[in-house]
Amino acid sequence: MAFKLEHTDGSARAGTLTLPHGEVSTPIFMPVGTQGSVKTLHPAELDELGAQIILGNTYHLWLRPGDELIQKMGGLHDFTTWQKPILTDSGGFQVWSLAKMRKITEEGVRFQSHLDGTKMMLSPEKSMAIQAALGSDIAMLFDECPPYPCDEKYAATSLALTTRWAKRCKDWITENQPLTAGLPQNHFGIVQGSIYADLREQSARELVELDFDGYAVGGVSVGEPEEEMFRAIDNAVPFLPADKPRYAMGLGTPPQILEMISRGVDMFDCVMPTRMARHGVAFTLDGPIHIKNLVHATDPRPICQSSHPHVSRFSRSYIRHLFRAGEMLALRLLSFHNLHFYLSLTRHAREAIANGTFEIYKNTFIQRYNTNHTEP
Repeated sequence: MAFKLEHTDGSARAGTLTLPHGEVSTPIFMPVGTQGSVKTLHPAELDELGAQIILGNTYHLWLRPGDELIQKMGGLHDFTTWQKPILTDSGGFQVWSLAKMRKITEEGVRFQSHLDGTKMMLSPEKSMAIQAALGSDIAMLFDECPPYPCDEKYAATSLALTTRWAKRCKDWITENQPLTAGLPQNHFGIVQGSIYADLREQSARELVELDFDGYAVGGVSVGEPEEEMFRAIDNAVPFLPADKPRYAMGLGTPPQILEMISRGVDMFDCVMPTRMARHGVAFTLDGPIHIKNLVHATDPRPICQSSHPHVSRFSRSYIRHLFRAGEMLALRLLSFHNLHFYLSLTRHAREAIANGTFEIYKNTFIQRYNTNHTEP
């Protein structure tokens, strides 16, 4: 993998990430395809949106339909027909969410499948092997995500385990040399340390010493206040190499993403655009709107002045009707719209960085987004 840093504006960065299945322009938002599908959308629609890279979920794909089946079908790219880059998470976050059904040990995590209760074990080596079978362009290391809140002793013990697991992941990678599209699979380490600055620095330094292809900041957006989320980034990013990509996992709202870009983060993912769409929430330049609200019943306007032509031909009134009638088109239109909104956000951020106007863009966007939102 190659990462070329092309422009900077303060700490904000614009670059190009070259992966086995294509190039990715950063900063970038990555739509989440948990089960090998971005919910409600066809791969051709993702192309139309300008999506450059999507996520697959190691935990869910391992349980169903299984990494061996996907490998037999040509890997995740052929199986899903998405031929652009794919990043797979390690399964660590999903295991974290199964708090009542799992036990963490040095070996890995023993847990019960949420599908049928089957007892299973996910270890660093197993996570790497599954992701190699899936054939993703970027595979995340297996880590432990500490809960929020937790005391510093717990966070330090958790971090030490994550670092030991990272070394085991590195050993597995070195021994097996996994490929995708005939080129080396890339691997990103995950900085942990909860809300503790010294632990975040320690984690970043230890991972950089192990020398991975990129680095993520994990353990954010797990219930902590927004200021703690920003602080976690501030306490990690300065210790990560400038010539490798940086990824903030599981973020966030549009203003949060711009704040993270201003702190030097390059890559983002979040289920929010499609999840909120399924609840009838659309993102607009003037803040989110609830399309099912009565105020939109006779509104002839499109969802947003920045809507993609695929959606802008429809009125708010019509889309509200689709939701009330239980029509699937409502979910598809709002999912398309919200992803377009997020992808446009990072594309415009990239343009602003190249022009040296990122802070103006960020501040103007956030002020309008936060102050014009009046809908109940």
